[in-house]
Amino acid sequence: MHETLAPAARTALVCRAAVRFCALRGWAPVQEMPLPNGRRADILALLPDGGFAVVEVKSCARDFLSDGKWPDYREYCDRLYFAVDLDFPEGLLPADAGLLVTDGPEAALLREAPAHPLAPARRRALLHRYAVVAAGRLAALSDPAGHAELRAALKVE
Repeated sequence: MHETLAPAARTALVCRAAVRFCALRGWAPVQEMPLPNGRRADILALLPDGGFAVVEVKSCARDFLSDGKWPDYREYCDRLYFAVDLDFPEGLLPADAGLLVTDGPEAALLREAPAHPLAPARRRALLHRYAVVAAGRLAALSDPAGHAELRAALKVE
């Protein structure tokens, strides 16, 4: 269906549908969330129960096969999901992760992610990081010039 789109365009479509999926379930998604281990989750969502889900977006089989970083996300979530489009060969994905399949702006949950609860101290630290990143992005939307000045000042120091 989306086979003719470039991988970046496919990724953007899948990501948009996955974010919508999260929001419709009362999850609070933050895209491109930097994690303490130096990785960046495609989507880190705060769940209504206070847990965290990582949604790893994959545009095609090559994207999945060439990216071995996704196991590192498990350390920073209670549930791990993959989000792919209808053309993705689902058999490549690990069975011990949740699965969202997208079609245009819609996403369906095909497989629930098993829970692997975070330790309380890690959850508290991740919640703080999540709040700081989300608040910073919100502030940047309301004052882009001020945000750019702050970033420039921090790079100088």
